[in-house]
Amino acid sequence: MEFYTVYKEPRPVRLSETTRQFAYESLELHTYGLEAMKTPAVTMDHIEGFGELTPLEKERLILREIAEKAPVPLRYGELLCGGARLGLAIQHLIPATYGGNPVFPSISHLTMQFSLVLELGLNGLRRRVEESIKLHEGGVEIPFLENCLVALDAYKIWHGRYVDALENYVRAAEEDGVLPPCPAFEKTLQNLRRVPMEPPTSFHEAVQSLWMTFAFARLMGNWPGIGRLDVLLGKYLEEDLTHDVLTLNEAREILAHFFIKGCEWVRGGNQGSGDAQHYQNIVLGGIDKDGNEVTNAVTFLTLDILEELPIGDFPTTIRVNKHTDEALLRRVAQVVRHGGGVLAIYNEDLVLEAMTGYGYPLSEARKFANDGCWEVQVPGKTYFTYCPFDSLSILHHTTLRGYADDVDFENFDSLLAAYLGDLKGQVDAICRSIANNFIQADASAQDGRWRPQMPCTVVSLFEEGCIEKGRSYLEGGPVYNVISPHIGGLADTVNSLYAIKKLVFDEGRLTFGEFIAILRENWEGHEPLRQFVLNKYVYYGNDNPDCDGIAAKILSAFADFCAENDGICPIKFPAGVSTFGRQLEWAPHRLASPHGRRKGEVLAANASPTPGTDREGVTAMIRSYATADLRKMVTGAALDCKLLPSSVEGEDGITALISIMRGFVAEGGFFLQPDVADAKVLHDAQRNPENYQTLSVRVSGWNARFVTLCKEWQDMVIAQNEGCTEPRK
Repeated sequence: MEFYTVYKEPRPVRLSETTRQFAYESLELHTYGLEAMKTPAVTMDHIEGFGELTPLEKERLILREIAEKAPVPLRYGELLCGGARLGLAIQHLIPATYGGNPVFPSISHLTMQFSLVLELGLNGLRRRVEESIKLHEGGVEIPFLENCLVALDAYKIWHGRYVDALENYVRAAEEDGVLPPCPAFEKTLQNLRRVPMEPPTSFHEAVQSLWMTFAFARLMGNWPGIGRLDVLLGKYLEEDLTHDVLTLNEAREILAHFFIKGCEWVRGGNQGSGDAQHYQNIVLGGIDKDGNEVTNAVTFLTLDILEELPIGDFPTTIRVNKHTDEALLRRVAQVVRHGGGVLAIYNEDLVLEAMTGYGYPLSEARKFANDGCWEVQVPGKTYFTYCPFDSLSILHHTTLRGYADDVDFENFDSLLAAYLGDLKGQVDAICRSIANNFIQADASAQDGRWRPQMPCTVVSLFEEGCIEKGRSYLEGGPVYNVISPHIGGLADTVNSLYAIKKLVFDEGRLTFGEFIAILRENWEGHEPLRQFVLNKYVYYGNDNPDCDGIAAKILSAFADFCAENDGICPIKFPAGVSTFGRQLEWAPHRLASPHGRRKGEVLAANASPTPGTDREGVTAMIRSYATADLRKMVTGAALDCKLLPSSVEGEDGITALISIMRGFVAEGGFFLQPDVADAKVLHDAQRNPENYQTLSVRVSGWNARFVTLCKEWQDMVIAQNEGCTEPRK
């Protein structure tokens, strides 16, 4: 069998046919996702008085009900056991209903501290909870901590049901002969008799323990990132290889099953914004807390798997610095050119500067991973979410007052100053609203009495600080509590301001009032002028200092506005840049734009240029983007880089991709999302989806199978790829 690649050379084959068949069933046939949808949720209707219980009391019962009632599927020959097969979890909900309605939503945009289950096992984690209960005896923390014990009990029940199922299978195979012998099940049973209750002693045990804990969190509806996979698993593999416990090929098979099982929610069909967007991010490479390089055999095995199988469900980011070994960059380039946008790049040097400049200790910053997309956080220690807003809408509706006929500015500086003032008002309003939603009105910034939120005990178990403080993930438990305002529509705002600057103030082709009147009419009757504006000026993304300088000023001011709010409550407000596909949501509310776009057009993504305006190649685009001091964008600013398949062919293509990564680091970029795509192929996939079931594309901070996007999203992705560039420029 062959899996889709946009590159002319087929994907390499390293895995066994059994494992590849497992992948085919999940990715092409959608077997396991469709199976999950057959059992959407457990119901709490049989519990008398359930509706009158407190949220924590409801959660306590739900955890046990899911553990006891969720399906425990076994697939013959699978090398790992465990699955999140309740369909409502796929909808970002805890899969439990009452009166036909979901009881609780769930948590995403975090990386859980999975190292706890590897270092302590569940029994060690239980002891930590019990110690905290003793410490907080009689305090308000006790109900939450008691729920932590209930969650651990639920995990044990669910785990025990898999042990029972495996024992029954092995017994039926050995004693009755009614089932075929399955050595994989025998090995898994052996592993599960130790993990996750106790720390693993081998690579296979470690992968099983990590997978089952991740699957349990998913089963309870949560969408967590996994974090630094090579850091989590590397030492176990190195130890096993040293002592000839297993071979690299055997290890690759085990790890491949981890990735394939992680695709168990793939359902196929139209899912709006895509079938695979569950934010289960992985980070590879970089340095550890002591400054030592972490790249190891797990790093390269992961790249092997991503190269062979078109798995976009685990968006994977490589931490690259100025000292990154050429061998790692070469393997990354080889994987990237198959397309799908599965690999992205962090400039580790700049990210560390950004985090330490914001106040994180260096040893903590060096641990960084991402949340559901690219926003950096200290994994397992951070409550995180973000608050996006459309900067272009502020320009249209606030600064320019919906193109009122009396709006006017004497010069560009006064226009820019007015816009920045309106931007500050937006940021201040966001931060005040957050403080009011999370913190009691009579609480000081230092004390921070947190408002009660929905229960999220499973997540809280794996976030440092929660057990120790006796506070949940949403109520100040983690070490770091971060909500990041995110500016969107950056390129379109910058280009709009630049077009006004050139057309009105620099060249004097029109008065401000005349231009406003044209925009109010959505450019009707002024097509020659619109074409002039579209094609004459050199916009953001083309290494034009005059235009790029506007972007730098906006981002710098935005970061300062965020920082000014850091003292109003115990939550920190670092700045970031994103759209995450919201340009579709924002488009109907936008007016005609000064840079030649009509009302309602879908425009720029993230920190990337407006589609069709980046005409000078990749290097120029990176320089424009990096003109701003991206160290002030503490949670991230993503640049999308779309490349043609023909531009990455052969050894020259590998060299070009390596040069892009090196250049990105040297220029001071933050986060690079390269994707090799062909708009012609995307058009054909839109017409003939049956031929492209495993065609993956980078949508924003996630990957999605192209054919599962609705047409509106597909059209947006195609538009973004129409301007694919040549990397050698």
